[in-house]
Amino acid sequence: MDIQSVIQSQYHASLEMLAQVVEKCPPDLWNREEDKNRFWRLAYHALFYTHLYLSSSDEDFIPWEKHREKYHNMGPAPEPPHEVFQPETPYTKAEILEYHQFLKDKVDGLVDAVDLHAESGFYWLPFSKLELQLYNLRHLMQHVGELGERLGHSANLEVDWVGMHRKDS
Repeated sequence: MDIQSVIQSQYHASLEMLAQVVEKCPPDLWNREEDKNRFWRLAYHALFYTHLYLSSSDEDFIPWEKHREKYHNMGPAPEPPHEVFQPETPYTKAEILEYHQFLKDKVDGLVDAVDLHAESGFYWLPFSKLELQLYNLRHLMQHVGELGERLGHSANLEVDWVGMHRKDS
């Protein structure tokens, strides 16, 4: 069994599910004021951190070309003065799907480059790269589930389960 291929498969399956929730999101849910965390922002946050944690380290991370400073933060900033950032301009659905495609195209190469026995590369995550991949997938799917539940509750829409993705399929 090739562990890197299994990890790639699960990233692709999870990203496919994220694309589904984004594509299915009706306009009235995309930036709904009563949502503490707007739909678009959760989708962007999930993509940003998936991208970040696929990088070798915080120092080596190169953000997506359309990244906007602080837009990935949810809640208080991790550094003092711990302010809560409120973005002014939401990302569009097309922009989120563009970032999704950008990341989808990079996943295999990024996972192939990972030394699963090395340290995470992020001082705030004191575990191995292997555990980082599991952590990263859980984080991505937490937000996919959250957005899927929002679609179900507010728009009576469902997301199809994607169990795996194989390169030869």
